Amino acid sequence: MPKTDTSPRIMLLVGTTKGAFFLSADAERQDWQLTGPHLGGWEIYSLVGDTRAGRQRILAGTHHRSGGATIQISDDLGASWRPVEEGPQFAPLGDFDWERSQWVPNKPEAQREWRLNRFWQLILGHESQPDTVYAGSEEAAVFVSHDAGERWTEVSGLTAHPTRPEWGPGAGGMGLHTILIHPNNPARMWAAASSVGVFRTDDGGETWQTRNAGLNRQPVQGKAPEIGYCAHKIVLDPDDPDILYMQDHGGVNKSVDGGDSWFPIEKGLGAEGDERFGFPMVISRNGDLYIFPLKDSAHRVARNGRMLVYRSDDRGESWAPVAGDFSATESYVNVLRDGMAIDALDPHGLYFGTSSGELFYSLDRGDSWQAIPGRFPRITCVKTWLLPA
Repeated sequence: MPKTDTSPRIMLLVGTTKGAFFLSADAERQDWQLTGPHLGGWEIYSLVGDTRAGRQRILAGTHHRSGGATIQISDDLGASWRPVEEGPQFAPLGDFDWERSQWVPNKPEAQREWRLNRFWQLILGHESQPDTVYAGSEEAAVFVSHDAGERWTEVSGLTAHPTRPEWGPGAGGMGLHTILIHPNNPARMWAAASSVGVFRTDDGGETWQTRNAGLNRQPVQGKAPEIGYCAHKIVLDPDDPDILYMQDHGGVNKSVDGGDSWFPIEKGLGAEGDERFGFPMVISRNGDLYIFPLKDSAHRVARNGRMLVYRSDDRGESWAPVAGDFSATESYVNVLRDGMAIDALDPHGLYFGTSSGELFYSLDRGDSWQAIPGRFPRITCVKTWLLPA
């Protein structure tokens, strides 16, 4: 009898400013098959694949200048799409009473003027919650669905935070771009927004606390000292989920106490005077960390016109550029905060897409790289998705 291939297939879900592109390959990851553009003409800022409960569902955070921000679903690997039944929306909240330090609900003269501009993040819920999905939006908020993405509600404990009246945007808007769930405790979650900071909940989203001690505050209009921090991306340590790593506006940081405090981890990240500025950060199952440093916050392009990925194999104690190079010519590109991804295969694959539409991957921890053929629109996100055989 012929041998049956039981290895999983991998898909790369690539979001761009003009639709999504999906690439699939077997576990060897050499022969990639491309489909797309899916949702052509839409800006795609977030994607997630869901195989829980037998699904083969893809959720996309989409934006169109005429249709606004929506979440759309495909149950046939992108062949067809439909908007969710009851999409995320802000509920009337009220006004903030500074004397009593609390929100006063349902004041008609204080209806919120926030609007949904984009969905920067889509993640699956804890494994104990197989129908739960979370979304992070601009303006900054967290929304949750408990029916695999069909109907959404606002996690109002975060948007009702006492500091909310003083939240302000970063250069790219006030996007909530990171949502993390403690793997052993679904009630503990972290959320991060630019240019507000990091929040943690220990009660499943009912209440949230700022977790920005030790970070460099950015010049913002708000006066509340516990906000005004510009986290760009945060990841959890695979062996100890109370250890977190962060690429933020002004550096690279680590927390060993669940975000209660942070300290810099920047040894080897360039010459003296180089800014520690960048957007993406990913971590492998064995703890390898990867980032893509840029020249500085004003230029936001690869340093010296050379694309370089930096790796730490000692949990951030030191960094060094990987050996692999990408282009023989100068390249002044950017990699956005969700433009880098890592898969869960062994050896792990590392992927990133650039602002000029190039897509690269490495199967040897960055020591060598291959370019996926083709040139795409500006790449906003790259996600990996393992499909069962």
